[in-house]
Formats: sequence, C-alpha cells, structure tokens
Amino acid sequence: MLVEFKDLPKTSRVWIYQANRGFSSEEIVEIKTKLDAFIENWTAHGSNLKASYEIKYNRFIIIALDQNVHAASGCSIDASVHFIQRLEQEYNVELLDKMNVSFKQGDFVAYKPLLEFKKMAKNKSVSKNTIVFNNLVTNIDEYLQFWEVPAKDSWHSRFLN
Repeated sequence: MLVEFKDLPKTSRVWIYQANRGFSSEEIVEIKTKLDAFIENWTAHGSNLKASYEIKYNRFIIIALDQNVHAASGCSIDASVHFIQRLEQEYNVELLDKMNVSFKQGDFVAYKPLLEFKKMAKNKSVSKNTIVFNNLVTNIDEYLQFWEVPAKDSWHSRFLN
C-alpha cells in the first residue's frame, strides 16, 4: 500500500540505496513509476505493506516501511532487493554496493570508493565538516536527523585526523 512519505511514522524502517551516478530526469520519471507499482503490490505473508519512497539528489532511493502495520519478512525484503537489482540492470547503475561513500562538494554530490575517500581524508581533500550521507540510518527519524551530516558526526569520522 503506497502512501505519502510524510504520512509514515518516524519509527518506519528505511533502506537507502545510493547510485554511483545521478539519474536523468527521464530516468527519474520511469523509476518513480516502477517504485509506485512495486510498493503498491509489496506484501509480507500476503498482507499489504504500508510503505513509501523518496528520491533525493537524483541519486538516492529511500524506501520506508511502517512496521507497526506489518513488519517486513525475509521474503518481502528479498523482493525489495530483487526490485533494486532489476533497476541496477535496467539503468546500468550500482545501487547495492555499500563500499562507496557519497558526500557533498559544494552543491555537487560526489561518489567515491571507500578507499579513495580514506585517501581524500588523509590528504585533507575532505574534512570533518564535509557533509556526508550516512546510509546506515535505520528509520525515518534517524534519516531526517542523521542522514546528511558533517563527517565528524558520522561513522566517516574514523577516517579523519
């Protein structure tokens, strides 16, 4: 059951998928149509899931699920991962690789392999004040407060001097 993202409780679980490139306007329209259809039909043990999504910076797909109505099951999580894998194939994009870091450079969102981000931190190309995207947040409340934060306030801080 697709609902408005803003109507989900703050305790709703989130999954964040970062793309290794920005999506075009046309791709965004297509992906939103596919997300609408997927979420409208997303179930756990035959029960509709109350869920929504956002696409941020033309690069991040955030799927949220109100687990107070029905919790995600192993099969429903598998279904969402398979959906994301199909998007990867259709759009020739990486969405599931967790060994990459996204961060802001001015108004631009950069995407780098973790090893390259570590080198950038060592060379002072990124700092404790660099805005990073903490894709490890687990619910909407954390997403709203701690997703887009200075590196010093995220797990990324371990790489900074």
